[in-house]
Amino acid sequence: MEGITPQLLALQLVTGIALGAVYALLAIGLSLIFGMLTVVNFAHGAFFMVGAFLGVYFLQLTGNFWFSLALVPLVVGTLGLAVERVLVRPLYGRGIDYPLLLTFGLGYVLIDAMRFFFGIEGLPSSTPAALRGATDLGFGFFPTYRLFLIVAAALVIGLLWLFIEKTRYGLIIRAGARDPEIVRVLGIDVSRVWLLVFGIGTAIAGLSGALAAPTRAVNPEMGITLLAESFVVTVVGGMGSLPGAVVAGLLVGVVFSMTSLFAPAYAELSIFVLMALVLLVRPQGLFGKAGHMG
Repeated sequence: MEGITPQLLALQLVTGIALGAVYALLAIGLSLIFGMLTVVNFAHGAFFMVGAFLGVYFLQLTGNFWFSLALVPLVVGTLGLAVERVLVRPLYGRGIDYPLLLTFGLGYVLIDAMRFFFGIEGLPSSTPAALRGATDLGFGFFPTYRLFLIVAAALVIGLLWLFIEKTRYGLIIRAGARDPEIVRVLGIDVSRVWLLVFGIGTAIAGLSGALAAPTRAVNPEMGITLLAESFVVTVVGGMGSLPGAVVAGLLVGVVFSMTSLFAPAYAELSIFVLMALVLLVRPQGLFGKAGHMG
């Protein structure tokens, strides 16, 4: 196509990876909660939105982007702990529909809460001074903040992998996802593990929002579209699969970015077409296990 150069394609690919990094972080939190608790968390996009609002608000209060970035997952994760303990826990064992409907309603409560505190227009966001400008990648200049997004997402994913694969709590989480009854027999309080998992999942959603805030409009409805896209990523990767969430997040980001270059009108549609194609070939998703929930 006229005007499409190799350099432009390379820059668009990196743009897709940066977008995919946000998708991957969101989907990891969603997959973690589903894989361990079998809870389809429809409030996940709202936790993302709350993280974005708090990131901007804390930055306005403190003037320190790094402090704000560290504070957001702590606050949103604590909110997640309260939600699991008070609202979600009484619904365990009642079927998947009950927590689904609860979290669906909770999402709208959080949206209205942000409207009440910050207004329907949202908050203005900007790129931190230290990460403004562009970086020369050799084939073109790319926004420095979006490169930071890729690095930050990789760091969070790496730390989460180390936690799950190399720590005692991670071992308990993996065991509890496969057979919670055996974990109970071993004398471990599974409810505490579920509490921790829900808190970690929501903390990651909040951190995703804080990281994404400088790249998009921060308003109460921002999490609705992201929720649908993060579910696409989760389904493509395989429900409950963390590696699947990472691979699918990057894949969806690249597909969206490349479609935006060649056919912008079909960019949103492209990721749903991708999901349909994957499910036709592998109904359980790329990394999912047939007949295994978690």
